[in-house]
Amino acid sequence: MPAKPAKWEAALSWVECHSTWTFVLLLALASLRIVATYTVLNHTVDEPGHLACGMEWLDKGTYRYTTEQPPLARVAAALGPYLAGLRSTGQDSKDTEGALILYTGGHYDRNLALARLGILPFFWIASAAVFLWARKSLGPLTACVAALFFTFLPPVLAHAGLATTDMALAAFVTASFFAGWCWFERPTARRAAAFGALTGLAVISKFSAVPFLPCAFAAAVVWSLWCQRPGVSRVWGLVRARIPTLILAVAVGLLTIWAGYRFSFGYSQALKMNLPAPDLLSGIQDVLGHNEQGHTSYLLGQRSQSGFWYFYPVALAVKTPMPFLALLLFGGYLCLREPERGKPGPSRAQAGLPIAFSAAILFFAVVFSHINIGIRHILPVYAGFSIAAAVGAMRLFEKAGTAKWAPYALGGLLAWYAAGSALAHPDYLPYFNFLAGAEPEKVLVDSDLDWGQDMKRLGRRLRELGARQVAFNPFIIAYLEAAHGFPHIEPMDPEFPSPGWNAASVTMMKANRLGLGDSDPGLELWTDRIPPTQKIGNTTYLWYFPPDQRRR
Repeated sequence: MPAKPAKWEAALSWVECHSTWTFVLLLALASLRIVATYTVLNHTVDEPGHLACGMEWLDKGTYRYTTEQPPLARVAAALGPYLAGLRSTGQDSKDTEGALILYTGGHYDRNLALARLGILPFFWIASAAVFLWARKSLGPLTACVAALFFTFLPPVLAHAGLATTDMALAAFVTASFFAGWCWFERPTARRAAAFGALTGLAVISKFSAVPFLPCAFAAAVVWSLWCQRPGVSRVWGLVRARIPTLILAVAVGLLTIWAGYRFSFGYSQALKMNLPAPDLLSGIQDVLGHNEQGHTSYLLGQRSQSGFWYFYPVALAVKTPMPFLALLLFGGYLCLREPERGKPGPSRAQAGLPIAFSAAILFFAVVFSHINIGIRHILPVYAGFSIAAAVGAMRLFEKAGTAKWAPYALGGLLAWYAAGSALAHPDYLPYFNFLAGAEPEKVLVDSDLDWGQDMKRLGRRLRELGARQVAFNPFIIAYLEAAHGFPHIEPMDPEFPSPGWNAASVTMMKANRLGLGDSDPGLELWTDRIPPTQKIGNTTYLWYFPPDQRRR
């Protein structure tokens, strides 16, 4: 019977004994990778608006630009620029306001880096929640592997490096779920207060937390009841014993939410009465209205206003590294099956919680969401999936004593995963695995591929080409000519190319149809039938047509 490789045993033994320091090293490495992207990629579509709203909260003590997103992550993004002396300028549009703040004083790179730096602590919190959750239920070694998987995921690294709300959602939804589990196991006042505070922070991170957390907790309860089959009296006894501390958790959560809205008190249009934090209810109402109205979505060459039920499964399949998916499928099976008799480890109820957590969030998004514009909207699922993938990796290592192939399979998967993640730098946002093919824009666009982040690269390339003019419909609000070295920009004609240089981002081509939207669905875009001259980064095409060439 082959023995486990001695070097593996020694290395993993060291990691197990120094799990906290191993986690800190992983976190530091990931943080360096994230920070290194700040000045390479220009701001994306949503970042100026979030910055403007956060700056309004800090500078004016109001929150009026839009209430559809809560304030926590926005304030965090605005804090660095605010401390650097930047202030609101009073523009009517939040996107214009945010752009003006970013370009203030000619310090665009510094201002953008300061805004993005405010999101980094949320990445730390999310990673810590994954590590602590896995360590509590599966041990320190599995916890380190789970942290490695989470901190190497390109979608996680991408949104941890942007001044948006998605990383805050992942952080506090995961942390709230873990704290809720700890509280239920031992319902002390301290654990209840932590659970309440983290749940409140999740709500003021992004309103998706409002349905995500109840769904996750409901799935966890159903899974636990299925595994343990307790009697009714036993269930009632558990519930009754936790009611006092649950009340404390609710009170702390509501107070946390109210603090996020500056302890405001005013008239709520939704309930027609004065209430604390009226912007909270109006924001939730706005989100519900947005979801009912839908949002222009793109998937596999098709556009839809109401979304696609299979959007998130497809996005997960093509945006997640293949070795991670392989270990997730194996680990998920191990988490849900009956544990081997006599083998130490977590109960089936505990082991299945990461899958219950992530599956519940995915289920809600698939069934109820009509806003299908990016895997970022379900970013918390990667927390539970990372733990499940770590379970699969550890089982392969355990098999090294009985199967010669197991250590080589595990080593190959881990090397593939780490190398793929490293090679994606700094373009974590447009990362796709090989299932998407050579043209991922035929599968997904928007914040999964092109969120306007390659304008610096486009400007640099146009300067290298000596272009004096370019036909281009920008995807973002930016001072492209003044700050990013663009030549004179003329509007692009969707029907015919212009003489000279033409540029188009894939999101504008595929999802927005170069600005036409649904106004003329029968019109064929010339960009769809004429191959580009070259591609800039992962997101933008360039064409050149001699001035004497007839339009066709």
